[in-house]
Amino acid sequence: MKSNDTINTCSFCGKHKDAVAKLIVGEQVAICNECVELCETLLTDELVIKPSEPVELDPILIKEHLDQYVIGQDRAKQVLSVAVVNHYKRITNPDPEVEVEKCNILMLGPTGSGKTLLAKTVARYLDVPFVIADATSLTEAGYVGDDVESLISRLFAAAGGDIAKTQRGIVFIDEIDKISRRSESASITRDVSGEGVQQALLKLVEGTRCRVTPTGNRKHPSGEMIEIDTTNILFIAGGAFVGLDTVVKNRVQGTSIGFGAKIKNDTITHLDQTTPEDLIKFGMIPEFVGRFPSWVALNELDKEDLIRILLDVKHSYIEQYNWLFGQDKVELEFSAEALEMIADRTILNKTGARGLHSELERVLLPHMFYLARYRREGINHVLIDADQVNTPTELKEANAKAQG
Repeated sequence: MKSNDTINTCSFCGKHKDAVAKLIVGEQVAICNECVELCETLLTDELVIKPSEPVELDPILIKEHLDQYVIGQDRAKQVLSVAVVNHYKRITNPDPEVEVEKCNILMLGPTGSGKTLLAKTVARYLDVPFVIADATSLTEAGYVGDDVESLISRLFAAAGGDIAKTQRGIVFIDEIDKISRRSESASITRDVSGEGVQQALLKLVEGTRCRVTPTGNRKHPSGEMIEIDTTNILFIAGGAFVGLDTVVKNRVQGTSIGFGAKIKNDTITHLDQTTPEDLIKFGMIPEFVGRFPSWVALNELDKEDLIRILLDVKHSYIEQYNWLFGQDKVELEFSAEALEMIADRTILNKTGARGLHSELERVLLPHMFYLARYRREGINHVLIDADQVNTPTELKEANAKAQG
């Protein structure tokens, strides 16, 4: 055993007493002033928890927050705002005499119209755990793929292992239309990734106690399990539902047979005219449709919407690329005509708001490759004009036809 007279180095970092301002020596160990300061910082970071401001459950405030990040889709914002407010009212103020049913949400709309962004933004506003899952990767339990309880396991991980937070979280299931029932399938095998997933989701979405692994791995008989109640977890499902508009149109027009029948081909229909019967005809089972009592259709984004997404929303793509260029002291500017052409190309590709990112990446890639050279040569401004966007032949032809 060392005497405190012979301890000349810090027992934690190993520094000699001459290399530090102060060495505190005990019977068998010593600690320097630098290690004391480090320990104090670590303890302070762990013990001091910044109190979060309570979120006011007001649909108007939620919609105003969504307006900062999502362009258009006012109807969808209103439906989502009211649904989440009612959901968290029933959680925070439970009444033993009034049992309020959970109101999960189904969003219908083309790709890139803002379904995922709406769900993600509202979860961030409410400061609750949030996960995005792809329905196409789900299968019935016992088959290759992720079973539906993996959604809860991922939410548990997003909540930092806090069961209470997990049970107040939001799960967004994307591509929900891809698990529609295949009534005319020529295969004689079990539909484990279609109707089977819908059946498996029923209890989970409505509310049940499921046992998941804390690590998110597959269940093992001898592994540790955690029980989570999904009753207060809000499920939001979204999908493009390609072909659903035809189902709606056939219902609205009606079926006319015979020589005297009047054929109506000019009927204009929209997804917001969808009824539960239409969803069932599309391939969603009645029990699943019943678990999503609130649904809303999102509109396809037009040219003006896409330009506003480029310029007006928080953390817009142009704002992001301005930051990237700014790291090399280069200012980035777009002409009005260039922005219109980028929006036109995105509409032509039918990729929605996500397509703007691809178009900007394509247009800016030659400049980003030479940014370091621009900095060295003193080039501090880049203007993106119509010539650099390079309108494709198909778009020129479409514009020529539109102009007559």
